[in-house]
Amino acid sequence: MTNPMELIAEPVAEFPCPPLGAAELSAADAERMAGMFKALADPVRLRLFSRVAAHHSGEASVCDIQNVGVSQPTVSHHLKKLREAGLIISERRGTWVYCRVAPGVLPAMARMLAPKD
Repeated sequence: MTNPMELIAEPVAEFPCPPLGAAELSAADAERMAGMFKALADPVRLRLFSRVAAHHSGEASVCDIQNVGVSQPTVSHHLKKLREAGLIISERRGTWVYCRVAPGVLPAMARMLAPKD
């Protein structure tokens, strides 16, 4: 019997990168940050991420966010890229898939982009 609440991707716990400008980035930190920024560099992905992040319940059904001007298979592809970058997590509940921002991602992004003290 399959679990009706199947987690589609494990979240990356956080992006433990220092703020840009605070210190020189290590190769590993640069790889992590580049993966995140690469995923967000696509306008459709950025719109999908913002819709998930701004959803009033903290999570959104794919049906709630898919109207971004591309086909449903393309939306699925972009959500997969956001999951692979560790930016969102998705969970299947029956026939519906719900997405939410991975825990710690927004505060970590804010720390990375904050001006150095």
